[in-house]
Amino acid sequence: MQYIYAIVFGIVQGITEFLPISSSGHLVILHKFINLPLQNEMAFDVALHLATLFAVIFFFYSDIKRLFLSWIENLPLTPSLLKRGNNVDILKKKDYEYSKISWLIILATIPAGLAGWFFEDIVENSLRSPLVVAVMLIVVGALFIIFEKISKKTDNLKNLNWKKSLIIGLAQAIALIPGTSRSGITIIAGLGAGLKRQAAIRFSFLLSIPVILGASATKIPQIIESGLAINELVILAIAFIASFVSGILAIKYFLRFAEKHSLNTFAFYRFALAVVIIVFLIF
Repeated sequence: MQYIYAIVFGIVQGITEFLPISSSGHLVILHKFINLPLQNEMAFDVALHLATLFAVIFFFYSDIKRLFLSWIENLPLTPSLLKRGNNVDILKKKDYEYSKISWLIILATIPAGLAGWFFEDIVENSLRSPLVVAVMLIVVGALFIIFEKISKKTDNLKNLNWKKSLIIGLAQAIALIPGTSRSGITIIAGLGAGLKRQAAIRFSFLLSIPVILGASATKIPQIIESGLAINELVILAIAFIASFVSGILAIKYFLRFAEKHSLNTFAFYRFALAVVIIVFLIF
């Protein structure tokens, strides 16, 4: 059964990391009902998050490659730029836009990085409760309905500026609170910035890469130091694969869904899940 449970955890993480329904909230709930034989739960959570990191890198590999290369190429005073002199064709417009988006991702990552550094322990010790999850599910669900109605949804990523990206980054910092949904709150902020649904979702997914990488990297030394039993490694591997595969599928079909449908569906799911949690807490 422990291997089946590992698959369940992996699938839930892979789907909920990208759908705006809160991965941390679902994992908090699962941990309340399913006890995996793990001495190192931190390693398990890191494995799940790394799987979703690899999923988004796999899906957006061509975009990520272009973002990185254009960012490097367009850095001021780089050898490649100097070599080309002052030719007006130094920068292709599209490549320049990719470089700009790279900088905006870096900028939007800073608030979440600072929030994680200073407040992660407080969140882990004080806010990881089903009640907090239920409240945040309702709050962010309501924000989805509001912003779906009032946002313009006219802009592409090329229209994004540093002020709007910083606001999206500040919103991402709030996602430390379980039940918020990192993807959910950043998509809402993207809609508020005037982005089309798909543009807001793509920026949210690309923004997840440095955040997940940074959060996982800080915990890996502790995991290595504590060590893992063979049985735990097998459970981690199974959960990793399940999370990776389900993450890729979640990204693919969520982007397709967002082309023609509002995100209110996820708001109603959040409300329903919050009600279920509250009922369990009462009875």
